[in-house]
Amino acid sequence: MTLDELREEIESIDREIVDLIARRTYVAETIADVKDEQGLATTDESQEQAVMERAGKNAAAFDVDDNLVKAIFRLLIELNKVEQRENR
Repeated sequence: MTLDELREEIESIDREIVDLIARRTYVAETIADVKDEQGLATTDESQEQAVMERAGKNAAAFDVDDNLVKAIFRLLIELNKVEQRENR
């Protein structure tokens, strides 16, 4: 593949990543609505821990640095928590 073709591939992957983040954010917003309806706290430490464990396992399965993947997921979780708090 040429450099331009490789860059196009990266561009396509980047769009997919943003699409997945948007989908994840939508689901997190829906979860926030359910938590609000049920009078539950915004933060669920056990669920966050489960997400981080899954992130580590998925990183290992795809041979990607687990620290990098976990850092990304920490950021996603924090962004969702901030948004949930703002919408309450």
